[in-house]
Amino acid sequence: MESLHISPISKASANQRAGRSGRTGPGKCFRLYTAYNFLNDLEDNIVPEIQRTNLANVVLSLKSLGIHDLLNFHFMDPPPIEALLKALEVLFALSALSKHGELTKVGRRMAEFPLDPMLSKMIVASDKYKCSDEIISIAAMLSIGNSVFYRPKDKQVHADNARLNFHMGNVGDHVALLKVYNSWKETNFSTQWCYENYIQVRSMKRARDIRDQLESLLERVEIELTSNLNDLDAIKKSITSGFFPHSARLQKNGSYETVKLPLTVHIHPSSGLAQVLPRCVVYHELVHTTKEYMRQVTEVKPRDGNGAVRGRVYHYPYPPRLIKKFPETAPLPVGYFYPRVTVFPAGNGFPAGNRLLKNNFFPSKLV
Repeated sequence: MESLHISPISKASANQRAGRSGRTGPGKCFRLYTAYNFLNDLEDNIVPEIQRTNLANVVLSLKSLGIHDLLNFHFMDPPPIEALLKALEVLFALSALSKHGELTKVGRRMAEFPLDPMLSKMIVASDKYKCSDEIISIAAMLSIGNSVFYRPKDKQVHADNARLNFHMGNVGDHVALLKVYNSWKETNFSTQWCYENYIQVRSMKRARDIRDQLESLLERVEIELTSNLNDLDAIKKSITSGFFPHSARLQKNGSYETVKLPLTVHIHPSSGLAQVLPRCVVYHELVHTTKEYMRQVTEVKPRDGNGAVRGRVYHYPYPPRLIKKFPETAPLPVGYFYPRVTVFPAGNGFPAGNRLLKNNFFPSKLV
């Protein structure tokens, strides 16, 4: 889950900042906290990013380079073993890895895109549904990293109405983003059109650049650029093919429960489906503010896509040789698994054989 936490800087960062200000000559450094705080509250160094982020893209890149023994790979800052397991699990669920832990044809295609694996899988799946033109536009809009809409304080009602125009028909946030991009394209990428619709010009230009890059990569992975704009079901199935691990079901109290983990979440107020509350949805990401919110939400049917709701659930117990190599896992109760619940595409087999990270997987049980 994406979240912003306010935390103290590290001692190394504090000393670096002091050094920057003293480059041109001697001086004194005044810190806005006590010496006790500096010595006792600040860590020596910040936690490396590889130890606190999603590793699915890193693992996919390593696999594409022919590096399979992830357990013994010499990372500069070794990530947690649990993070590697989670990344491998996600890639297997997306059909990027075979049951033997080898990169599949789908995985090789996915590795060509500089995107999150779920976005890459969505693009690869669009070849089957003949809507690659629409899907790369959606992927580009999702890759911006922030909302394309803005709300001036003195024109909030007008901005909200302009945004809702793209959500007419409860098409979902992904298709709404597609409508935004296509409408902008029809005006020959007009800056004035963005102002009139309360859309950020800079974000749209970045989305256009990303889309151009993705379009050039389609030829490399032998995906034909095809359009299927009138078939929203095909577009939604492509989206679900990549984001079925990010699926949630409506609860009686109006909240949602994620399928992969029993987490209570809500549709973000800015979503076009916030007042509709569909039975089943897939989402692009979770953000934590006052609550856990799903952003960029699309309604799906329970039997759509790659088993978003009807997938199989597996538990992952730690194998004995993992406990032997990592004694810190030993106190965990028998049957502990990471991640706790996983939704796999219906019809996929489960990896068998005594394999850990060298070949990615280990014996498990169906529950």
